[in-house]
Amino acid sequence: MNNSLKPYNTFGIDKRAQNIVTAHTDKELAEAWQQAQAASLPVLILGEGSNVLFLDNFNGTVILNRIMGIQVEEQHDAWLVHAGAGENWHHLVEFTLDHNMAGLENLALIPGCAGSSPIQNIGAYGVEFKQFCLYVDCIDLVSGEHVRLGNVDCRFGYRDSVFKHDYQHRYAITGIGLRLPKQWTPVLTYGDLTRLSSETVTPRQVFETVCNMRRTKLPDPKEYGNAGSFFKNPVISAEEASALFVHYPDAPRYPQNDGQVKLAAGWLIDRCEMKGHRIGGAAVHRQQALVLINEQSATSQDVVKLAHEVRQRVGEKFNVWLEPEVRFIGTMGEVDAVETIA
Repeated sequence: MNNSLKPYNTFGIDKRAQNIVTAHTDKELAEAWQQAQAASLPVLILGEGSNVLFLDNFNGTVILNRIMGIQVEEQHDAWLVHAGAGENWHHLVEFTLDHNMAGLENLALIPGCAGSSPIQNIGAYGVEFKQFCLYVDCIDLVSGEHVRLGNVDCRFGYRDSVFKHDYQHRYAITGIGLRLPKQWTPVLTYGDLTRLSSETVTPRQVFETVCNMRRTKLPDPKEYGNAGSFFKNPVISAEEASALFVHYPDAPRYPQNDGQVKLAAGWLIDRCEMKGHRIGGAAVHRQQALVLINEQSATSQDVVKLAHEVRQRVGEKFNVWLEPEVRFIGTMGEVDAVETIA
């Protein structure tokens, strides 16, 4: 195994794959997958590797999805944007703003490709991908048939979608379709955004504020390998939330439409005094406790042990059990991240 995966995961974990193939078209992607299947090899389709932790060498073929291209169609009340799955997400956000199409600015600087955005239903600062998703284009890797799923068909949830379930193995995302309404409403509910005036703010100002918040709080993967937010923000019942807030009245809370309450995982970890805590070469980031970093030649086991300790400490203190947002990849494919760190 001479095919290093280190350049293809933002954690910078030095694992290897049996084969690495770059696909620039849906046809190349399907062919690479079919060849691996014919050889009885497991397959992992990878974007920019910004949300994965390689636990071991991968005993199969890694296909790098590099299907590119951005097309725009103007309607009387909205812009319709199609992006190839291999397009960098942040570059797509910049492209829309450069062409006076607002809406995605709160999602600036989220690492990864456009094709990964629906899988996680990426979100930040009060905005989620699903709010703008018109469709997701896929290819059935067995038959080569093209499939277009509408927004409802994607079954979006909090950091969840059908692409983590029914469509996880046989299908690959080849492109996304977004609808950006021309009537723009700023979302200014988080962090420094709350200081901006909804009457006078521009999409560019929101974009720059979001970029500044992310750059000051989150480590650059080129300096310290990381996969962004390592844990999901936990969602608990109203009863559990009431009991928690009796003891921790200052805990940040975000009421959900279904009556549940979302908590800030970073705050919970911070209250366990874990910023800077290190196991081997892995550490909890000193500015943002939600991020685990490869501080010094960390192994995947260093990261797993650190994640375990973070989960245990938060669970014991708050009776809230964190779940990784990052996908864990074993020798044959994705494994259960919660089981791995439990």
